[in-house]
Amino acid sequence: METEKVEIPLSSSYRLLHPRLVVLVSCVDKGSKANAITLAWSMPVSINPPMVVMSIAPKRYSHRLIEETKEFVINIPTMDIVQETLFCGRRSGRTYDKFKETRLTTLPAKMVKPPIIKECVAHLECKLEEQITVGDHTLFIGRVLTAYTDKGVFDEKFDVKKVKPIYHMGGEDFVTLAPEIVSPQL
Repeated sequence: METEKVEIPLSSSYRLLHPRLVVLVSCVDKGSKANAITLAWSMPVSINPPMVVMSIAPKRYSHRLIEETKEFVINIPTMDIVQETLFCGRRSGRTYDKFKETRLTTLPAKMVKPPIIKECVAHLECKLEEQITVGDHTLFIGRVLTAYTDKGVFDEKFDVKKVKPIYHMGGEDFVTLAPEIVSPQL
């Protein structure tokens, strides 16, 4: 049976690439005051050296902080803190102290000034390598200096029976992974 294809608005086309893993990126201002931004537009771009990219609109407060300090931490939240994660994506650090408002806990990072977020399950500490303007966003390319997780949840991949990473569907809708893993054999 043939399936009919229907056109969607180009302004919604990016959502065809969702769900996307949600991350909480911590950064600091020049005075070391911490902020966090929620992003679904991030991904690895190199294994050797380990590098990641995130897409952030210039109007976002964290854009300026990362541009100025050239450091950030990608923290991996779980469904346990989905409400706090949404708050960090819907409020500006210019106006709100997101850590005070959400009661998320900052802890010192190992190699960069921005803190890690204790309630997150994993952390990638990054140094900004390059930024590229693409349309209405900036791509921040970071070199991963160190990465670590909570003990017992990661062995070359997350244990999805223990970790419920957040995936953004669009708007204020989120999903997580089911513990079923499919490994097709060729």
